Formats: sequence, C-alpha cells, structure tokens
Amino acid sequence: MLVKTYGSAIYGVNALMVTVEVSVDKGVGFSMVGLPDNAVKESQQRIATAISQYGLHIPGKKVVVNMAPADIKKEGAAYDLTIAIGILAAAGNMKADELDKYVIMGELSLDGSLRPIKGVLPIAIEARRKKYKGIIVPIENAREAAIVNNLEVYGADNIKQVIDHLNGEQLLEQKIVDTRAEFAKHLNQYEYDFADVKGQEILKRALEIAAAGGHNVIMIGPPGSGKTMLAKRMPSILPPLSLEEALETTQIHSVAGKMNKEDSLLAIRPFRAPHHTVSDVALVGGGTNPQPGEISLAHNGVLFLDELPEFRRSVLEVLRQPMEERRVTISRARMSVDYPASFMLIAAMNPCPCGYYNHPTVQCTCPAGAVKKYMNKVSGPLLDRIDIQIEVIPVPFSQLANEKPGEPSAVIRERVIAARQIQHERFKDNPGIHCNAQMSSKLFQKYCILDAPCQEMMKLAMDRLGLSARAYDRVIKVARTIADLDKSINISKEHLAEALTYRSLDRDSWGK
Repeated sequence: MLVKTYGSAIYGVNALMVTVEVSVDKGVGFSMVGLPDNAVKESQQRIATAISQYGLHIPGKKVVVNMAPADIKKEGAAYDLTIAIGILAAAGNMKADELDKYVIMGELSLDGSLRPIKGVLPIAIEARRKKYKGIIVPIENAREAAIVNNLEVYGADNIKQVIDHLNGEQLLEQKIVDTRAEFAKHLNQYEYDFADVKGQEILKRALEIAAAGGHNVIMIGPPGSGKTMLAKRMPSILPPLSLEEALETTQIHSVAGKMNKEDSLLAIRPFRAPHHTVSDVALVGGGTNPQPGEISLAHNGVLFLDELPEFRRSVLEVLRQPMEERRVTISRARMSVDYPASFMLIAAMNPCPCGYYNHPTVQCTCPAGAVKKYMNKVSGPLLDRIDIQIEVIPVPFSQLANEKPGEPSAVIRERVIAARQIQHERFKDNPGIHCNAQMSSKLFQKYCILDAPCQEMMKLAMDRLGLSARAYDRVIKVARTIADLDKSINISKEHLAEALTYRSLDRDSWGK
C-alpha cells in the first residue's frame, strides 16, 4: 500500500513542502531515499521504539520511504512524525483519509512524546500558501504556528494523540492566537528605559539622532562611563515594529530555534550582543547546515558590539558587505541562501588598552604609540560605515547623586517616530529605503542640498579639523536627520555644526 504524508524543509528563512511517500509491500527490508541526512535515516530506530509504547510496530515487510523532491537535502529529526504516520497508515494501522489535508512535523522521543522543532512559523506560512487545511506540530510549537491565520493549528504531546486525531476518535484542541492582540499587548514592554540614566545628555542626544535616522554609532570612552547601559536601552526609543516587520523577525528567530514555548509573535525590536570571541560564521551565518547568524537575528533591531577592538579583525571585516546590502548570502556547493540583515550597529570601545586616554581625572598609562595601535585594530572601511562617532566622558558625582529621573524612553521615542514619519514620506517612492542612513547617492544629491554658508562650513571643517573625505556624506546625512528632528525642510548651519561634533575619530589629532 502506498501512502503520502506531508512535511516541510527549511530553505533560508522560507519553507519548501516535502512529500513523504511510504510503500509497504511484499518482501523484507527498510530503505529511505530522497537525500536524507544521518539524523533522518536514524528515525527508523526512534519510530520503532516510540510506536511500540502503544502496541504498534513497523511491519515486517518491505518498507520504502521516499522524500520528494529528491534533489533537496532533508535534515534533522523533524520528519520523525511525518514518516511514522506514513508507515502506520501504509501498514493499515490507522486511517489515511485525512493525511492529504495536513502538514505533520515533529521529533519523536523513545517514549512516543513529541519534542519541539525549529522553523515552525515559515512551515505554517507555506502550509497556508499551499492551501492545506491545517498543521500538526508538537505542543511547544503550537503558539508559534498559530500566528498564521486561516490555518488550523493543532499541538500534540505524543504520537498517540496524532493517530487518534487523524482516525477521528479523539480530536486535538485547535490552537487559536489573536495575532494582533498579542502584538499590541507586548509592543511596549521594554526592560530598560532611558529614565534610569543619570547624566550623559550629549550621548543621549547622539543616540536619539541615530534612532531617528537609522545611523550606526560607535561610542569611545573609559570603562564605567555608561556605554553599555545606554546601548541596552536603544531598542526602547526605536520606532515600534510594524506587524510585517514583526512577522519577518519572528520567522528568522524561528528558523534559528530561538523561540520559546510561550512565544508567539516578537513584538519588540531584537537586541543582540555577541561576545568578542564570536566567530565569523556565528556572526554572519552559515555553517555546514546554514543557519542565521547574529546579524540576521538582529534584523530590524540592534547589533551591539562591546569592546570592538577585541573582536578578531576577520570577524569585523565580514560585517562590511551586509551593512551596505542589508542582507547576507551564504553559498554552498549545493545551494545558496539569503538571510535578511537590516540592523543598526551600536559599537563601544575604550580609547586605549588601559582605558583612560583623554580621561579628565585619571592618567593614561599606555606607552607611546599604544593608542594609535589600539585604534588601528578597527579598519578604516568599517569606520566609514559608522555615521556617528562620539567620545563619552565619565558622569560627575553631582549628576550621579541627583535623584531626579531622566527623560523617559517614551518621550524620546515620540520625537524619533515623528522624524521617521518625515523620512517615510520622503522615500515612499523608493522601495527598501526607510531612513536617511539608507540613502543612495542619487537620493543624497536630491535631499541633502547645502546652501552656500553650509558648504563653506563643510570646507572649513575638512581643512581645520582634519576630517577625511569619507566623512563628507556621513556628516551631511546625520545633519539631514537632525533637521528632520527639528521639522526643518532644509539643512541649516546649526544642524551641520552639531553633525560635525559626532565625527571624533576622523580628527587627525586623535590618538597622538
């Protein structure tokens, strides 16, 4: 008897349907074809032991399992349930009438219970697109799959529950999630708030500008000056995720296996802070079986790199292309996958090995040339992609002792949203461009026009402050964002002057 069940394979951040064909015929032996990896091949032992817990057995006949399309590699234990149901139906141990209506996925334990799997959200999206009636997954994945509307989602604890449901004996409870209500409920739940920060008004202003224009930021200052504390609060002032962005972000985290049992839709912007020992593959993505890296997990959110010079140079250099293209392509001999990577980079570093260069009260103990050598660990091309470079000074005692709370994130966020709305109207005819930092050369020439006084100021800055030519576009883009925060149509000298103060590392005097 030939029976077909349906599962799915993850390809990048999307899913492809997989048809599992099971034939039980005269003869002896068990074979599995269709490019399965070792984990899929080992499912025979898991299935045999799991179904034996309920008095069922793999038939002692010739069993052939084909996983189509045969040219796509099938990986992992997520096909256990798909294959097991196919074998039982082909052997006549359960009904096969409803199998063509469901996508069935899950990893089997030896006791017959189901373990959660990765990538359930893209699988559910593909199941709806292919007009399946529903999807049956482990109970831990049910909330995540239920984000997708117009699709019946059933979560099961064990294989017996799945068999009973498909036989029509004891139906599983359908999991229903009000996606919009869940999204709205968690939209503004931030752990950190700018109101907790004492002092550092200049740095707060710089981060507000960065959030308003989508600019990358690097903070240079001594230890304990508040760099990490402020970086952690950055998502709280960014514009809230749209429902489309939330779905896209959740899809990436689902593929990477970062979703918990209680998670449904990610409603706040991600904040990723990898340790400086991270490898280039872990940061960008890839591996033998390609997976999203930290830059993709930070998609639509913030990637925070603390102690930037301590990262290996090769790791930092692989960031350059994704920062420009806002996606990363992982190529292998058999396939090539794209992962989105539109993130805001926030970097922090000490000014020198000892950490106290330019400190107002503590003497720097580094030998001659050490500061310059330390700064050279970060390449010029990478710094070229960071619009705002700001020195951070320690907070004086008078401000630390002040019990008055600072300006809350909600107030700052309102100004950021207003500026982003201006940019949304500006770039509405340019798909993929959402903020000033993403402007192409053509858009830059159209929207960043300087009058004669501003041009004279830029010329003076280039000559006197030792600013590099690569800083020219970055300064003006930041000035455009400052003008948007002021609701100004044109860039004025005041906007340009403030933008120039955020290019600390371009000065020839730095580190000498």
